[in-house]
Amino acid sequence: MFLESQNNHPKQKGSIEVICGSMFSGKTEELLRRLKRAEFAKLKVEIYKPIIDKRYDNEKIVSHDENFIQSVAIVKSCEILQKIENPDIVAIDEAQFFTDDLSGVCSDLANKGIRVIVAGLDMDFLGKPFGKMPELLSVAEQITKVHAICLDCGDIANNSYRINDGEKLVELGEKENYKPLCRKCFSKNNQNLD
Repeated sequence: MFLESQNNHPKQKGSIEVICGSMFSGKTEELLRRLKRAEFAKLKVEIYKPIIDKRYDNEKIVSHDENFIQSVAIVKSCEILQKIENPDIVAIDEAQFFTDDLSGVCSDLANKGIRVIVAGLDMDFLGKPFGKMPELLSVAEQITKVHAICLDCGDIANNSYRINDGEKLVELGEKENYKPLCRKCFSKNNQNLD
């Protein structure tokens, strides 16, 4: 079975779509947009997020613009395979926080004919590939890279710059902890730290 995508290219039912970018780039908004279209089309959608993501709500996926959709919070991505109930689409938000074999889980789902839509940060605050995202990007049929606006110069931002002095890789936060920066401003701000 093929589904039509927004640009009229046929989309195979069993596939992996990844939405990636920096913080404040609209990843979750894009995920929610796709899910609302799917629900409008009366497709059965199941939505998952990592249990550590409690910034706005314990059970909902919530965008910075306060749009939301109900989800199931899980510890490991492999739990999805145990919980699914014959969905047309499985959505996963904040994929960078999963430490187990997320790409394997997504591939298993896609091989069963399920459309998998995943959103997550592709780089951490150091500008390095984040968690399992590189593996996921390598097995995806479709990748959508979204960008924020650099808060220092107004150019297209691709990096999530941590404002505070925290050194832990995973530190949940919002505008008080992070700001989106372009390559040039990110590099300049990191040089100022040395």
